[in-house]
Amino acid sequence: MLLPRTAKMLTTKQPRAGKVGPATENVDPEKEESCHAKRSSSSPQGGPKKRSAFGDITNARKNQVVAGKKEAAKAAPPKAQKAHNALGVAKNNEINLKKPTKKTPPTEPKVNPGPEKPVSVQEPKPPEERVPAVEDIDKEQLGDPYANAEYAKEIFEYMREREEKFLLPDYMEKQTDISGDMRAILVDWMVEVQENFELNHETLYLAVKLVDHYLVEVVSAREKLQLIGSTAILIASKFEERCPPCVDDFLYICDDAYKREELIAMEMSILSTLKFDINIPIPYRFLRRFAKCARASMETLTLARFLCEMTLQEYDYARESPSKLAASCLLLALTMKNLGGWTPTLQYYSGYNAQELHPLVKRLNFLLTYQPCDKLNAVRSKYSHRVFFEVAKVTPMDMLKLEETLTSS
Repeated sequence: MLLPRTAKMLTTKQPRAGKVGPATENVDPEKEESCHAKRSSSSPQGGPKKRSAFGDITNARKNQVVAGKKEAAKAAPPKAQKAHNALGVAKNNEINLKKPTKKTPPTEPKVNPGPEKPVSVQEPKPPEERVPAVEDIDKEQLGDPYANAEYAKEIFEYMREREEKFLLPDYMEKQTDISGDMRAILVDWMVEVQENFELNHETLYLAVKLVDHYLVEVVSAREKLQLIGSTAILIASKFEERCPPCVDDFLYICDDAYKREELIAMEMSILSTLKFDINIPIPYRFLRRFAKCARASMETLTLARFLCEMTLQEYDYARESPSKLAASCLLLALTMKNLGGWTPTLQYYSGYNAQELHPLVKRLNFLLTYQPCDKLNAVRSKYSHRVFFEVAKVTPMDMLKLEETLTSS
């Protein structure tokens, strides 16, 4: 088989005598890569050609200059070319003799005038590097698809933003037939419903939030208060539970005081009043997140849950920020267990420093110490069980000792 002419030339062409090809050892990888990029020839079959940017343009211009010089050298006669070369050498020697000899001054190190300055040893580090012992609490669950560890930080930042939208005003001023004590009785009953139906704690917290936000907009009578509470649990169960109770179950726990039509009408009223925006931030979710930051045990987390659930009955705590309330409950639980104070990791993920939480921590300890145990004891009896480590029986801290501990930490 005959080979193409171009292929024959490529295979038979030999390097010129006196020229040495490129070395194969001790070559800089970057130079070798650029060399290959510029020298790679196209295949005889017309395949794609690799080259660096502007490589062919530069080589083409050099080839034109060299070709022009060769043609000029061929056009001139040999004698004229020798005379011209001799005159050029003599003139160059004369110019070099006339030039004064100057000593080159020592080169000074160049200073980069740009905005980036070399970091000295004494220069303080950026704030991210100065913060000690801030660990990534989500890295251990990156492989768990149910943990959403990749988006956990953004999710809780979004919940912190939504807190501002759902801050409660003092709505008891316009409620003529309902008081804070009636609200406490209703919440105490809702805790029993959550325990009897074995609902999630998120369902209970969300149901209480739905009641509060509905009463902000609607003036209600005391006869309808239990209907509002049971309907709020029904809506929260549909939002949080995998298998929520049915309507007949809620009619049964109300001792048939209301009809099915009334319960369904109240559900429509609550949803339309809140414009179906019921994804309200609750302190229970923040509490689980912050306990994970503190590496708290289940017993310590349960104590913090007990403190947080006690605040559901108190109208004064309904207007607190959910994230701040959760952080304060955890700090009090850590202090009661003598497990240390507020760590840099907790401060980073919660957004609160210890000084911001101290007033609310003292109020929580006061509530734990002086709340009467003879009435509305659904929360205390619930957390007195062994399942919840009997955390309701833990002795509250002395107020002076708590003050000293918070100040020293």
